Amino acid sequence: MKFTTNRDTLIRALQLVTGVVERRQTLPVLSNLHVAAGPEGVAITGTDLEVELVARLSDGVDVVSPGQATIPARKLTDIWRSLPDGATVTVEVEKDRAIVRSGRSRFTLATLPAADFPRVEAAPGDVSLSVSSTEMRRLLSQTSFSMAQQDVRYFLNGMLLEVTAQHIRTVATDGHRLAMCTLERRGGESPERRQAIVPRKGILELGRLLAEDGEDVVMSLARNHLRATFAGYSLTTKLVDGRFPDYEKVIPKEGGNVLTADRETLRQAFARASILSNEKYRGVRIVLEPDQMTVRANNPEQEEAEEIVAISYSGQRLEIGFNVSYLQDVLSALATETVRVSVSDANSSALIEGMGAEDSVYVVMPMRL
Repeated sequence: MKFTTNRDTLIRALQLVTGVVERRQTLPVLSNLHVAAGPEGVAITGTDLEVELVARLSDGVDVVSPGQATIPARKLTDIWRSLPDGATVTVEVEKDRAIVRSGRSRFTLATLPAADFPRVEAAPGDVSLSVSSTEMRRLLSQTSFSMAQQDVRYFLNGMLLEVTAQHIRTVATDGHRLAMCTLERRGGESPERRQAIVPRKGILELGRLLAEDGEDVVMSLARNHLRATFAGYSLTTKLVDGRFPDYEKVIPKEGGNVLTADRETLRQAFARASILSNEKYRGVRIVLEPDQMTVRANNPEQEEAEEIVAISYSGQRLEIGFNVSYLQDVLSALATETVRVSVSDANSSALIEGMGAEDSVYVVMPMRL
């Protein structure tokens, strides 16, 4: 195998595909990228047996002789990144060695047989849909921060993707908070509701893939996997086998105490108060009074912070505790100038929405302080 290309042509593909490769692997070949060159260009594949990403490039790649091999992922990417912008690079495989040449630089890397490289089994999907990259990125960014990390309830370590004829919806929760974003569909062809739990890593890699605007994302959903194709990339992720909580029961109906406030003012007030909150529990006490919110935080060193914020509120006096990090995450995800928060009492969850952006809904459970 031998091909020549420009350093800039492959740099993003190498970085994205290497991101899928885990640093610690049980199989040595999983630390490598599968590189195949042929008449249609070069295809680069990385996998950890749960998530697989394939990058296919034809423009700017000159294939001298076809073939395939597996090359150490991080070493190849680090070499590529270290080369000067615009450099011409040649990759050649001879027996069990890959030789990378650029100008006066020459690198020899050990390879492993391409036949040993595993592929994620992926049967054709039974639900297919096309979403603009901008809309898909919004669905992910508005909810992904609420996914659990290494929770024993494994079905929370990911995101629910729900597809109906009317909408595409993403829901994430870690048991203490919930985020939901809905995209209305026009002319959808999936009459019955279909749900799938996409693992955390699959969501994060899809978010990285969609970092730049481009053509639509074509998504294919099967019983055991989800495949997303976008701008020459194909991401396949296995699905979590579990039952996601009934999120509709978790979302409270609008409570009797409703306040509206400037989002950025609230975000900055919480950021300042959080400096002196308990580092472990991150709790803040919020006191609601007519047209005023008082945010108080303290820690075991007897240090205290107090912020008074002007709001629009005409309900009864209410004192309630929250994890300030959860509130900050929601306010950072929203893009509207004004937010609406409704809560029934000190023991009830808060429902948070952006004014004019009702497609995103957030629920935060209270804390006992």
